[in-house]
Amino acid sequence: MAVTSPPAGVLHGLKMAPSHVLRCCQRALNWIPVLFINLVVGWSYYAYVVELCVYTIPNNAERISYLVIFHIFLTMFVWSYWKTICSRPAAASKAFGLPRAEKELYEREERAETQQEILKKVARDLPVFTRTAGGAIRYCDHCQIIKPDRCHHCSTCEMCVLKMDHHCPWVNNCVGFSNYKYFVLFLAYASLYCVVICATVIKYFIKFWTKQLPDTHAKFHILFLFFVAALFFVSILSLLSYHLWLVGKNRTTIEAFRAPVFINGQDKSGFSLGFKRNVAEVFGDEAKYWIFPVFSSLGDGLSFVTRLVHIDPEQANSVLQHNGKSPADGKADPCVLGNNIQHTPDDSKEKNDAGQTVSVTMESGP
Repeated sequence: MAVTSPPAGVLHGLKMAPSHVLRCCQRALNWIPVLFINLVVGWSYYAYVVELCVYTIPNNAERISYLVIFHIFLTMFVWSYWKTICSRPAAASKAFGLPRAEKELYEREERAETQQEILKKVARDLPVFTRTAGGAIRYCDHCQIIKPDRCHHCSTCEMCVLKMDHHCPWVNNCVGFSNYKYFVLFLAYASLYCVVICATVIKYFIKFWTKQLPDTHAKFHILFLFFVAALFFVSILSLLSYHLWLVGKNRTTIEAFRAPVFINGQDKSGFSLGFKRNVAEVFGDEAKYWIFPVFSSLGDGLSFVTRLVHIDPEQANSVLQHNGKSPADGKADPCVLGNNIQHTPDDSKEKNDAGQTVSVTMESGP
């Protein structure tokens, strides 16, 4: 009796099934830190509102004032936290993908040098300034795109994320261009939430600790609530301080550990434009939106303003005219300017033979 083998499609499906199940299990497990945070916040709400305000505080005026302040900071904390979680990481546009002809040449080519020539040809029309440590064009084989500046591939999210800072397990999401402001606000409001709890609970914490209040079911909740809030405050404050420092320097966590590489070498401050402008890139140029978790960051995440670059006067005039602007305008499209200049980490001005100073500033996207 002849034994026939199953069709190839069936075998392929059987091979893919275990990996699909493992991927689903991994995605489910990734939500455990988020579930833990929500359980802690839910318990803190019960402990504060019910055990402290309802059963322990005797004064109505004090109780109401505590509840109002508590709910304001809780609302801002939860709002910014879930905005960080639910904001899909921003991905590169199709413009950074290889055109069909170049893509076929790239995939057929086996020599790395020739592949780089193909990438360099395509990158001439893109606002790409950074390179790999070896000076090559940054290309993602998984997403099949030329990586925009400050963009990195996240193996957990399985995509290239614009201005990627890091993948945070506590929000089960990549922190990048689309939600970095939300993430910083989440840390800020989480710290303030803990401060409000510690500042209002400490009086009753001391009374329970020194036996000035009778032992009730509220004692455990209030004592534990103070310790948990204080512990979280110390850990979150250190992380918040670090990210505020990064905002002031206009760096991501990745760039803080590995300085971005430009055509002329590494420059850890290559994207720094001064403290005020650095803060505005994350929080926006309208201060009234800074404290709210609504998107107000500047730019498009695809191209970024760099520090002033060396450029000779004739080249400056030709570039500005190519962009339809006169040299007096002093502004240029970064997509065009980026293909005619060399980035340098030092001075931002160049003198011509007559001793005149010429500088060109690149403007960010809308």
